[in-house]
Amino acid sequence: MHDTLVIQSHRAPLPYPWIERCLASVRDWCVMRGFDYRFVGDELFGGVPGPLLEKTRRQKVVATDLARLLLLQDALQEGYQTVIWLDADFLVFNAPAFVIPELPCAVGREVWVQHDRHGRLKVYTKVHNAFLMFRRGNRLLDFYADTAQRLLSLNDGTMPAQYIGPKLLTALHNVAVLPVLETAGMLSPLVCKDIIQRGGAALDLFVGNSLQPVAAANLCISSCERDEVSGSEMEQVIDALLNRTVQL
Repeated sequence: MHDTLVIQSHRAPLPYPWIERCLASVRDWCVMRGFDYRFVGDELFGGVPGPLLEKTRRQKVVATDLARLLLLQDALQEGYQTVIWLDADFLVFNAPAFVIPELPCAVGREVWVQHDRHGRLKVYTKVHNAFLMFRRGNRLLDFYADTAQRLLSLNDGTMPAQYIGPKLLTALHNVAVLPVLETAGMLSPLVCKDIIQRGGAALDLFVGNSLQPVAAANLCISSCERDEVSGSEMEQVIDALLNRTVQL
């Protein structure tokens, strides 16, 4: 048992072949760093209280956002000094530069480039939970998990997919200024398209608004689910990033 555990999860079978390439990149990174690695399936939801699981049964994304927090709490209780969550569609493409900071906790950075209602490119800078890191003794994880459960318990209406994920995390960040690992990014469909083309206005905005070069990123499986990026295009994005033909 090492000091650090990395956890990932996804339902089986994987919906797109390219996700396995993302998982492999994380496993390789764990070997390089000397971290333990754990992949879980539907047992991810084992720790979610029954009433909350029932409330989110039609919104598995919301249930997953809570389940990861509870799983990370359990891992710290197991004895790990540091626990890390990475979404299954998270690609580590510059492993030497993807370094976990010496901080009690950290979240990922979202620099999202999309068109506004006038068709102009706009950048939205937030934080995300596709990367989460917590060390033993941190105060954020328990507070975040408790707040997420309380909000779910109080909610009797519809919930947006990011309700207790990026939306709650960004709200907390706006008030408390959470530690952010700037090298753990997230790629919007427009940025993915520009990566394939080896350049473009969206990619320029992404790079220009990133505080540090990105070494790993969430590729957003939802982009494929919404047909904004095809599976074959995502393969091209991965090729370009792993071959370092595009610098982020």
